[in-house]
Amino acid sequence: MKRILILIVCLFIISNLTWAKRVGDNEKNWPQWRGPYATGVSLYGNPPLEWDETKNVKWKIGLPGKGHATPIIWGNQIFISTAIETDKVAKQKGKKEGEERTHSWMQPTITDKIHKFVILSVDRRNGKILWQRTVREEWPEEGRSHGLGSWASNSPVTDGRHVYAYFGSRGLYCLDMQGNLKWERDFGQMDKRMTFGEGSSPALYEDRILVLWDHEGQSFLFTLDKKTGKDVWKVERDEISSWSTPLIVEHKGKTQVITSAAKFVRSYDLATGGLIWQCTGLTQNVIPHPVEANGIVYVASGFRGNALFAVRLSGAKGDITDTDAIAWKLDKNTPYAPSPVLYQNKLYLLKSNNGILSCYDAGDGKEYYSNQRFEGMGNIYASPVGAKDRIYFIGHKGDMYVIKHGSEFKVLAKNELDDNFIASPAIVGNEIYLRGYKNLYCIAHK
Repeated sequence: MKRILILIVCLFIISNLTWAKRVGDNEKNWPQWRGPYATGVSLYGNPPLEWDETKNVKWKIGLPGKGHATPIIWGNQIFISTAIETDKVAKQKGKKEGEERTHSWMQPTITDKIHKFVILSVDRRNGKILWQRTVREEWPEEGRSHGLGSWASNSPVTDGRHVYAYFGSRGLYCLDMQGNLKWERDFGQMDKRMTFGEGSSPALYEDRILVLWDHEGQSFLFTLDKKTGKDVWKVERDEISSWSTPLIVEHKGKTQVITSAAKFVRSYDLATGGLIWQCTGLTQNVIPHPVEANGIVYVASGFRGNALFAVRLSGAKGDITDTDAIAWKLDKNTPYAPSPVLYQNKLYLLKSNNGILSCYDAGDGKEYYSNQRFEGMGNIYASPVGAKDRIYFIGHKGDMYVIKHGSEFKVLAKNELDDNFIASPAIVGNEIYLRGYKNLYCIAHK
């Protein structure tokens, strides 16, 4: 009996040390597109409040090609995905050579050019490119949404040993930290609604990688072994196009994979792929990433309607639509493209893609404020981030606001850079990294 108790204590200590190391490593990095806790928040970061092209820019580098993937950071390495157009023309039916077409703002841009799909490693200390690897070279047959999208909008993810670069229909690639390819995986070609482009990012948990493959054909959720890229399990999904990224949460000893989509929000058992719960209620074109804290998951969408609901994981089993497992709902002020920020029990939501902000109590949905406009900001596609009791908002045209975290709306600073921005920021320590159409900025105290 004594030996058993000693063994239990040892296992408990090892488990907690492992958990503490994982949390500690993540906090010192930005390993995925919504940060160390998938909430958009760096709890111990302290980036500058103010900047412009001449103030608090530690370094700035031009980036090849085009991409809207968030910079991913581990140690002194920043990983950037991009698509670089070549001068090679792909033969296509019904198109003239060299022609790139945008039919209207509401229709996608298409190209006949072969592109290189590239992952770069940048030294975060000085902005120098450490290495650049082309993982695939081919014609992207799908369009770029509204002329604003890119063929490299899926953010990579890293565990500090390998970086997993994902390009949707161009595949998933595992490289070591020196840029050597270890394995690759081709999932085929997506058929997105109205060829609006792709954007879901992979999720990484311990030895598994999750890829959500929702489109107008047969949809899937893939769970892969991160060492080999082979399936651990995959499930078919009765689903249409979505652009959300899976959220992985631990609750009462079970790890769940939460997926947001138009027909259903679903939770799967990570160990088996079995369905734990599901519910309806979101709009079409689901993009925002779910967030979770204190056993409640928040899912939202804002295309041609508004929907947000908070799911209590403790009571969620089977079909939970309109049951007590839904803690509270919201039918206004929800985002279309930007994901929410969940910061110390406050939920920050941008309305549609506009510079209009609302803040709610995450516990009961109480409204602290709503419809606060960032004057002159225009559209926002990047997801906001939080640190040091501040929330950072990055506008498409280069206007950027910083507000005070709290129950009252207070603007602390308005900043501006000479670039356009769709990629979401990353925060590590006292630095914030902003990826524009042309440049990557490291903003830091001087």
